[in-house]
Amino acid sequence: MKNLIMTIICLCVTETSFGQLKNIRYSDGDQGLTGLLNTDAGEGAPGVLILPAWMGIDDEATQAAVQLSKEGYITFVADIYGDGNKPTTAAEAGQQAGKYKQDYQAYQRRIRLALEQLVKAGASPRRLAVMGYCFGGTGALEAARADLEVQGVISVHGNLGKGSRPDGALKTKILVLHGAADPHVSAQEIANFRKEVETAHADWQMIYYADAKHAFTNPASADFQPIAAQRSWKHLLVFLDEILK
Repeated sequence: MKNLIMTIICLCVTETSFGQLKNIRYSDGDQGLTGLLNTDAGEGAPGVLILPAWMGIDDEATQAAVQLSKEGYITFVADIYGDGNKPTTAAEAGQQAGKYKQDYQAYQRRIRLALEQLVKAGASPRRLAVMGYCFGGTGALEAARADLEVQGVISVHGNLGKGSRPDGALKTKILVLHGAADPHVSAQEIANFRKEVETAHADWQMIYYADAKHAFTNPASADFQPIAAQRSWKHLLVFLDEILK
């Protein structure tokens, strides 16, 4: 167990990823954005866009970018909030994330702009995926709802709801990695999500992890659950291999 925990911590925390990622400046109208890019996989490699949790770009998102680059993917960590808007408290994060959950079109637009940067950096436009953690997991599902040109999306302990919008087409493949003990996702939200994907006849999977709470993949969280984190990472890699390679 000690070795397992150390493996997960090394995967998610100890490697300083910012040194291996390049700042990329882009914009949404007048709002400046700064994402993080790794192109070690080389021109024409499949690309993975990573959407951070509600505090904005953080260690979990950047570590995922570094690790996925080692698996042969060009990776880009999106900046959803924009320059000068990174939250410093949970209250600020709640306000920022809430704004994009309500204005889902703005969230979808920021995701689309980040995908454009991923392709501009050399990722194959026909081999793209979007993944995200927590608030970013919600964003991954929004990429599917917006019918963005990606082969699959992965929501890691993300909220599943979309408000009162009607169900629509879901053409891309969907993987949801969910903590079975997550108190932030209600049974009704799960039921609504299942109705949404089943009505659309989507290609979807939802994997539950026993006793895992909300942020079970994040070593910085009290919810960190190393076994679930390791299993979910393996499930993520299998899915990416299926849809992009």
